[in-house]
Amino acid sequence: MDLDRQASSEAERTPTDGDQDPHTPAQSSTAALTLGALGVVYGDIGTSPIYAFREALRVATGDGPNTDSDILGILSLIVWALTLIVAVKYLLIVLRADNRGEGGVLSLMALARRDAGRFSGFVLLLGMAGAALFYGDAMVSPAISVLSAVEGLEVVSPALHAWVVPIAVAILIGLFSVQKFGTAKVASVFGPVMMLWFLVLGGAGLYQIIHNPMVLLALNPYYAFNFLFEHSVVAMAVFGAVFLAITGAETLYADLGHFGRRPIVLAWFSLVFPALLLNYFGQGAYALQHHDANQPLFEMMPDWAGIPFVLLAMMATVIAGQAAITGAFSLTRQAIQLNLLPRFAVQHTSAEQSGQIYVPQINAFLLVGVVVLVLSFGSSSALATAYGIALSGAMVVTGALLFFVIWKVWKRPLWLAFAVMVPFAIIELTFLGANMLKVTDGGWVTILISTTVLVVMLTWRRGTSILFEKTRRSEVPLTLLTDNLAAKPPVLVDGTAIFLTGDRDSTPTALLHSLKHYHVLHKQNIILTVVTAERPRVPLSERAEIEVLNDLFTRLTLNYGYMDDPNIPKALAQVRKQGLKFDIMTTSFFLSRRSLKASADRGMPLWQDKLFITLARNASPATAYYQIPTGRVVEIGTQVLI
Repeated sequence: MDLDRQASSEAERTPTDGDQDPHTPAQSSTAALTLGALGVVYGDIGTSPIYAFREALRVATGDGPNTDSDILGILSLIVWALTLIVAVKYLLIVLRADNRGEGGVLSLMALARRDAGRFSGFVLLLGMAGAALFYGDAMVSPAISVLSAVEGLEVVSPALHAWVVPIAVAILIGLFSVQKFGTAKVASVFGPVMMLWFLVLGGAGLYQIIHNPMVLLALNPYYAFNFLFEHSVVAMAVFGAVFLAITGAETLYADLGHFGRRPIVLAWFSLVFPALLLNYFGQGAYALQHHDANQPLFEMMPDWAGIPFVLLAMMATVIAGQAAITGAFSLTRQAIQLNLLPRFAVQHTSAEQSGQIYVPQINAFLLVGVVVLVLSFGSSSALATAYGIALSGAMVVTGALLFFVIWKVWKRPLWLAFAVMVPFAIIELTFLGANMLKVTDGGWVTILISTTVLVVMLTWRRGTSILFEKTRRSEVPLTLLTDNLAAKPPVLVDGTAIFLTGDRDSTPTALLHSLKHYHVLHKQNIILTVVTAERPRVPLSERAEIEVLNDLFTRLTLNYGYMDDPNIPKALAQVRKQGLKFDIMTTSFFLSRRSLKASADRGMPLWQDKLFITLARNASPATAYYQIPTGRVVEIGTQVLI
């Protein structure tokens, strides 16, 4: 597409993009947003009843019989975990810590860093660790959700046992394969399906409670403490299983920008929380009458509802998996903008919704990992040993970042920040410790995934910093060169040259090499720098900063938020309206293409140098990332030793 036509069409299509309140969700009724939140936000935690109570009971009693005291104790632990961690911490506190309406661990990190002062580096490390842990959770979550739902077929017909893993793998491959087409059409049915799911969960649980109301005794926290006292040997292991009931809590905060706080809170307290409590109590009531139950959720369903409920469970787990995948895509885009990951190709799958994106490399990474997990572990019970470490670690990170927000950003006394967060920290560190007991049984998988991602982030961050400093030392101050060229200009040719650079104060390498090889200069030259702010979005009124250096040179800075999509042609159309006149048809973009060479005696260790070079080589080209038509680009190569 011609650059001029692309820029013009972009500007005409969204003339006020960014001028609206950046953290206001799209105008929709509260009811519609609440229904949407059911389908996206609560998919993960909503499918936890499939395996959480079952696994906690299995861990507590092993292959032996369970007692009424065991059942009531485990139920009490689940109820109070949901209440304290999800309802109180996340719904009532964490959701208030929005970064201009956006949520998620990286948004919280960016918010905390504003006033972190000497703790800024530590806050950054916390954010990177939280993001890395999220990727570990995003890989395990779809695997265990889908596999646990398909296992319901065994209750309907034990002969289907051999088909459980193949069916689960087929569903997961299908789920990842359709990501490139976008989720806009499928998402329209997410809300209604999850509403039906929660209504069925609540109704089935209520039926069992009516037949055995004794189970409501578990509301008394005495049974939780009594259980822990009587089962002190396995108490930590049971904590790890109980934690499965609150997986998905991080999603409540991550999707804050999509729906807003009110719809998320309304969906939780009006439907999700009551349905989950009713169902867990219903499973407990069924277990009190059938102490040998292996799959209480599926077994307590009437015979006629067996297959329909399994199919509904499969649909719910696919939705839960979809939420994890799209969350990973959104997190990746934020990490790229914050320079925590290299530029991956980000494809937009919807012209109306900026959040509808597809990242091919991340999709492939998750698909391979999920399929390997299902084939390796073979059952949701085995996979449960790998689940929980990443998410419990992410919860601890969120709590630590929230502490800095309360203290530094909200300007509350240090003692108050401690008083608010320490109780949650004790609970979550206990959950983390309990999950760490499962390291040798499979928990090492999520640790390996998260550690790998963290190493990649640290390497990319450190490598780009070293590269920036090396390049800066070898470059000439921009004003020195522009003043000299203005006083004694070389041969001038018609047109406009735009030089992209990451350092607005230094002369772009492409400009130096262009002068060295061509000995000419365009009549108009624009030094362009793209800056990512530590806030979600930057309105158009703040997009461009124009500084005329002299008759030949203009310095242009384009500001974007970490949730914005950098689009240089679109931005240039706006800049022309602001008075920077140039003929787009005679404009060329000059970029530096660096050839990186590893060095054993400087910078990072040699292995890390090679990892950084590999990441850089596989990064999406600047032309594609900034949506610059390749026909207008001149790339000049340089070699850098890192």
